[in-house]
Amino acid sequence: MDFQGKHKMVAALDAAVALGEERAVTAALRSALVSLFGDREVGLPAQVLQPITDHYARRELHTSPELGYSVVAMTWGPGQGTHIHDHDGAWCVEGVWHGRLAITRYEPLAREGERWRFEAVDELEAAPGSAGSLIPPHEYHAIRNPQADAVAVSLHVYQHPLLRCHVFVPEDGALGACGWTRREERHLCTDPAA
Repeated sequence: MDFQGKHKMVAALDAAVALGEERAVTAALRSALVSLFGDREVGLPAQVLQPITDHYARRELHTSPELGYSVVAMTWGPGQGTHIHDHDGAWCVEGVWHGRLAITRYEPLAREGERWRFEAVDELEAAPGSAGSLIPPHEYHAIRNPQADAVAVSLHVYQHPLLRCHVFVPEDGALGACGWTRREERHLCTDPAA
């Protein structure tokens, strides 16, 4: 997908990922995203502001053939969110481009086969221009658009194209609950650009 300033974004992300060591890479990516979010020469395509009614949208913006990382814009309609999930062992840097997102990080407390219990260890409401990272084994989290009447857009830079993850579905059906959950593998796809 082409957009204003894509070459500038790709150059900044390439430089960060080329560092190699995951902590250095994710720190450089967080810094790069924050700078890019404030750069008037970089603008995401208008399509990423369009939510999808029944799920948050995942739109691929770039995959690096040389370095292997991928960039996905996610569009969150009012109240849309995820269950607790992982990134299948891949690091990720996530930043808020537009709107606000509530992000809760979790750590496992107990496991019985495919049943898991988690403890919420960090909760924050992220504003535009902010970025954070997840490095395994500390990758369990949930994201939600807390706004009742506004769309949120986040940018996610993954170590490699994220084709699957594990979600932890609460046995009582509530999003983000800290009771017993059931681990389920999900295959991920991207939504069309328009």
